Amino acid sequence: MHENELPDQGLAHLSPEQTRVPSLGEPKIPNPRRGSMFVTEEQRVLINIVSGSLNGHAAQAQVSLEQAGPRERIYFDPPKTKCAVVTCGGLCPGINDVIRSIVMEAHHGYGVSKILGIRYGLAGFLPKTNPNVVELTPEFVSPIHEFGGSVIGSSRGPQPVEDVVDSLERLNVGMLFVVGGVGSMRAAQAIFALISERDLKISVVCIPKTIDNDIHFVSRTFGFGTAVEKAIEAIRCAHVESLGAPYGIGLVKVMGRESGFIAAEATLGIKEVNFVLVPEQHFDLQGPGGFLAALHERLHRRGHAVVVVAEGAGQEYLPESLRTDASGNRWLGDICGLLTTEIKSYFKDKLPITLKFIDPSYIIRSVPASAADRVNCNRLGSMAVHAGMAGKSGMMVSLVHEMPVHVPLPLVTHSRKRMAVDTSFWQQVQDATGQGPLVNPAPKS
Repeated sequence: MHENELPDQGLAHLSPEQTRVPSLGEPKIPNPRRGSMFVTEEQRVLINIVSGSLNGHAAQAQVSLEQAGPRERIYFDPPKTKCAVVTCGGLCPGINDVIRSIVMEAHHGYGVSKILGIRYGLAGFLPKTNPNVVELTPEFVSPIHEFGGSVIGSSRGPQPVEDVVDSLERLNVGMLFVVGGVGSMRAAQAIFALISERDLKISVVCIPKTIDNDIHFVSRTFGFGTAVEKAIEAIRCAHVESLGAPYGIGLVKVMGRESGFIAAEATLGIKEVNFVLVPEQHFDLQGPGGFLAALHERLHRRGHAVVVVAEGAGQEYLPESLRTDASGNRWLGDICGLLTTEIKSYFKDKLPITLKFIDPSYIIRSVPASAADRVNCNRLGSMAVHAGMAGKSGMMVSLVHEMPVHVPLPLVTHSRKRMAVDTSFWQQVQDATGQGPLVNPAPKS
């Protein structure tokens, strides 16, 4: 856990049994990788490295996760083993880097017989009589890290687990690598459960993918750093626009359904943001202490303002939608549309404002990864192959405190990670903006 991460109540107190990673059986085959620094099963990484309390929760310094890395003995015989890679959910910078890393490690490091790419997410397993697959060779994946998106495509939505497992059997796949977020990992967990029920020897290993950085036991998801950098570019443009007219307002929407990590880190990264609204922090819209009054004061004092809004902020001001997307995520209301309407209405007879709205979301999702994210992707892809070859299953590879670890899927699928707003990190964000709490004073009793 990190200071800026809000621990879920169900994850605040873990037992060693909850951190145990399932295995397909005893690894008996010598690892063919030469010159490797092998990791033993006894090597662990502490979850909490700070003593005392963390955000009001007692730290458990002795609870640890299994360290990831190549094992001296492996479960699968490489020349007889076939792997499959599937990418699920929305796009994110770095997916192609992960795919490339998996293929290069599996082929050059272990000499596996074949790596298949399942096209367009789990839907590519259907129809099960003719799965939509492409062979991923080193030659095929060699240049793909230069491009955004996913070379094998992606999709949202649940697919019949029985059909997916049937296809895995028909394709004679020994290892399935799932690149996706919490929803995708829930699907992977169901696939793993059915594989276990059928007593099949198929490893299921997940690589965490979410641009929002909202997965537990992941210090920073790949693509998040790239997203912050691209968000900063949009904020810089909004700042220029706000300076271009009297009482100019630049309004920037960034991704963040349930967590405001991108909005917060971009704010700290550029220092030109005057207001940042996130899902974790309530704000009043109207009233003397609310957002509109604070924006009025800012414009009166400085003549311009920049507002950054995470897409999931302020949902309490919008009609609750019963609709969900194909992945089961709640359909969000248009908070920036509401803010635009309210700002224009509030200032109609007060100031001649000029408001410019920028939404860079799909640009951010689709660009190639930054150098730092590429390094992260390369490590995760390699560690996923090491885990699969060792017979690990029903788990996710991750970096915690910059150390590679194995995380059982139940710890990941339990809930989404959210930003803690009772920490020095959020205080730094508020100090950088000078926005204050944006809430009305409590009525006197």
